[in-house]
Amino acid sequence: MHDTRPRRTFAVISHPDAGKSTLTEALALHARAINEAGAVHGKGDRKATVSDWMAMEKARGISITSAALQFVYRDHVINLVDTPGHSDFSEDTYRVLSAVDSAVMLVDAGKGLEPQTLKLFRVCALRGIPVITVINKWDRPGLAALELMDLIQEKINLRPTPLTWPVGEAGDFRGVLDRRTGEFVKYTRTAGGATRAPETRMAASEVGEDDAQVWAAAVEEHELLELDEADHDQGRFLAGETTPVMFASALQNFGVAQLLDLLLDLAPAPAATEGVDGTVRSPDDEFSAFVFKVQSGMNAAHRDRLAYARVVSGTFERGMVVTHAGTGRPFATKFAQAVFGRETTSVENAEPGDIIGLVNANALRVGDTVYVGDPVEYPPVPTFAPEHFVTASAGDIGRYKQFRRGIEQLDQEGVVQVLRSDLRGDQNPVLAAVGPMQFEVVEDRMTHEFNSPIRFHRLDYQLARRTDAAGAVALSGIRGVEVLQRSDGTHLALFVDQWRAKVVARDHPDVMLEALPAGGDVVAAK
Repeated sequence: MHDTRPRRTFAVISHPDAGKSTLTEALALHARAINEAGAVHGKGDRKATVSDWMAMEKARGISITSAALQFVYRDHVINLVDTPGHSDFSEDTYRVLSAVDSAVMLVDAGKGLEPQTLKLFRVCALRGIPVITVINKWDRPGLAALELMDLIQEKINLRPTPLTWPVGEAGDFRGVLDRRTGEFVKYTRTAGGATRAPETRMAASEVGEDDAQVWAAAVEEHELLELDEADHDQGRFLAGETTPVMFASALQNFGVAQLLDLLLDLAPAPAATEGVDGTVRSPDDEFSAFVFKVQSGMNAAHRDRLAYARVVSGTFERGMVVTHAGTGRPFATKFAQAVFGRETTSVENAEPGDIIGLVNANALRVGDTVYVGDPVEYPPVPTFAPEHFVTASAGDIGRYKQFRRGIEQLDQEGVVQVLRSDLRGDQNPVLAAVGPMQFEVVEDRMTHEFNSPIRFHRLDYQLARRTDAAGAVALSGIRGVEVLQRSDGTHLALFVDQWRAKVVARDHPDVMLEALPAGGDVVAAK
């Protein structure tokens, strides 16, 4: 039997340290997908979060790779993707945004709109992704609620329409005023926030003396918002003109239940998707899906490789034969998994909006489309311009086979870009990254996952331009320039600085030198 329950597929995004993984854990807890919430650092008696499963993530307390979780809430199937916040891993975050229908943007109550937050808001706007804003960490001192609304309006040109309003200033979080019902939702703390925080709903007339003063202040600000017509309008929200706002403390599990309900009530369901040639597939059409992520090393017991695919249309059935859009070849889906962090379970069927893991699908790469019936190919996932470059070599020459296999796997996952040339050979590939922390991930995974220590040698190049085979010949031997080939066949000309790139472009006007989308540019999301 096919599971025809409604789907909601969304990403949790934000600046680093705003609380994405903590919120992801809290959402799973409130949906009863887990019994106890973990901590990002796994401190004390609390386990680590389900979405931050890599050893390096646990040690540093940051998300390094995106993680998908599927669970059921209120008879809906939720597909949630936690994303890295650090700009060094922005490619991974933008890949996820190609696979979701909406986004939950976390804003730190104490820090307001940070640079990465602004970039992500703009990317969502360009992609037409509706955004729900959560003001997080309201249990800590921070900015005034009305000040935060002004910042959202001014800096990202989105009209904030709060659905809940905090009772108590930042640092004194008593609960929220539900602006749709007028009720006071009072929160009660639990030990360490590891379990569901009890919530009590009461009418205004039932508010106790202890909360009367802060409740009156919240009501007054709520009335100001009404006068300013800052009320939710579903059409404007879906059009990307407004952003519903909620106040929460993910660490204390305050406001999480309201967010889950909001996602089910307001977030859009899977819709028709356009292919590169204008072909449109609606959710009811024949099966199609695209790969937005490849991950290995999730199961320490054996070498696994999982291609994360977003189902765009039709019903997926395990074992069905699909067509690979890039090659036109048939592809048998023998093994498919539902994903919950690093845990996977076999899945027989999947519907539009679901994220499935195709096991050991070695033919699949990030951005690939698979389909049944009439051909369709969805837009490729962008590859950003690298700004950091190193040569890599095996730390132990006796483990060269493991070194080569590991580099190939990390290249296929998109952890780094791998560049080669006849001059350098396969033993010393050039690794190119958006941010230097990507090299740390490579070093950690090569050592612990592939059992092949690795050595890096920093190169002085600072930027890359796309060229072609003719450009590679024309630029050969020029000082301060090197042309290498990426694994997808793209030729990249590397330059020591902007000045050298400008001089070469001036002296060789016939050579193709195209700028690549930068990690912080919204053009990367096109």
